[in-house]
Amino acid sequence: MNRTVPLILAIALFMEHMDSTVISTALPAIAEDIGTTPIALKLALTAYLVSLAIFIPVSGWVADRFGARRVFAAAIGVFMVGSIACAVSGSLAEFVGSRFLQGMGGAMMTPVGRLVLVRATKKSDLVNAMAWLTIPALIGPMAGPPVGGFLTTYLSWHWIFLVNIPIGFAGILFALTLLPEGEAPPVRRVDWRGFILAGTAASGIVFGLSVISLPALPPIWGILATLAGALSFAAYVYHARRAEDPLLNPKLFANRTFRTAIIGATLFRIGAGAVPFLLPLMLQLGFGMTPFQSGMVTFVSAGGAIVMKFTVKRILHGGGFRTVLIGAAAGAAISIAVNGFFTAATPLALIMVVLFVSGLVRSLFFTSTNALTYADVSEAEAAQATAVTSAMQQVSIAVGVALAGGVLDLVTTLSGGALDLTAFHIAFFTVAAISALAIIPFLSLPPDAGQTVSGHALRRAGGRAASPVRQ
Repeated sequence: MNRTVPLILAIALFMEHMDSTVISTALPAIAEDIGTTPIALKLALTAYLVSLAIFIPVSGWVADRFGARRVFAAAIGVFMVGSIACAVSGSLAEFVGSRFLQGMGGAMMTPVGRLVLVRATKKSDLVNAMAWLTIPALIGPMAGPPVGGFLTTYLSWHWIFLVNIPIGFAGILFALTLLPEGEAPPVRRVDWRGFILAGTAASGIVFGLSVISLPALPPIWGILATLAGALSFAAYVYHARRAEDPLLNPKLFANRTFRTAIIGATLFRIGAGAVPFLLPLMLQLGFGMTPFQSGMVTFVSAGGAIVMKFTVKRILHGGGFRTVLIGAAAGAAISIAVNGFFTAATPLALIMVVLFVSGLVRSLFFTSTNALTYADVSEAEAAQATAVTSAMQQVSIAVGVALAGGVLDLVTTLSGGALDLTAFHIAFFTVAAISALAIIPFLSLPPDAGQTVSGHALRRAGGRAASPVRQ
């Protein structure tokens, strides 16, 4: 197998995934420098995720229209421009806008990179190629907190964005010189009406939930934005059921396995997606750690995630999707809730053990649901399934960050005091409860669901395969 292609693509993935975690460690420092509060900066996190959710669905069409290699290189360039804009931002509005620009680049980098890989790799080598591509995606989040903490503590927060520039230049150079262009399929007509409605729905809901409790804006702004997003979502569903080739096809949800995986993963990500926002803030504001210290502590969770990647296939083979997902969701929810009992007096070793276990079970859940999503999806439906999955992932994480920030806002407002450990503890308990709700959809999942991927039912039945699960 030619490893050149996945390794080049991995440069962009590493940069994007590291950037997604590096900012959380630097939130207090950024907030102080640009004259705002760490909680208000959740707008910057949600802006990035909303941008991803808006533009990911059209990434495939753009790649087919203009060439995957060129779009991939251009996406890296947009991400670099957004990074520079973040570094020179002097206000909350400028920083939020810069993160949105970064998200536009990120929305094209990851899905288009995967598209390049699929077109340049023989199917017999695709699993190995994806494995090579996944490694940087795991190392990036692991490296983000300590790298961000080190740069923020010993240099300045601006360098967490400027470090993207040399990495990005290398990615563009290698992409334009070494990546194959490949043959693109016929370009289908893009569903622009669906794009506008879906984008309005995602941005309205997430933005509304983010600003509804911010003191800088009247609460009615957040309420109206959320309602506009909900109405746009309803309008999109109405449109998609009648469109010949909708941007995100709701008919996929007729597939029982796909529907269960999406609903369960969305509920889980709303809770788990808030942890990278809450934990660094609690360690710094509640425990008095430096950004570098908090980054080294959160580093442990990513280590647990990487360890799990080497055993998840064996676990699924032995237990099947239903049992594994129920157990992983329960274990992850408990590990998130345990964060709500941490205080400055809690032994650091105990905190790191809990975070390591949390990384293990969350990685098990994410890997399993990602596999289950495509287990019973036909090849013709795979592109649409990818678009739906990617959009739901980003929106759910954004909603999680918005809700976590809202809980912190509400608790501090009701108490009439400053942000303290009590607010963080309540926030962790809240998001843990939401993650636990993911158990419910998997309770109705047949024991042999996704058996062709996990191998569980095949092993139990002596190699006999059952038909895909549909309803």
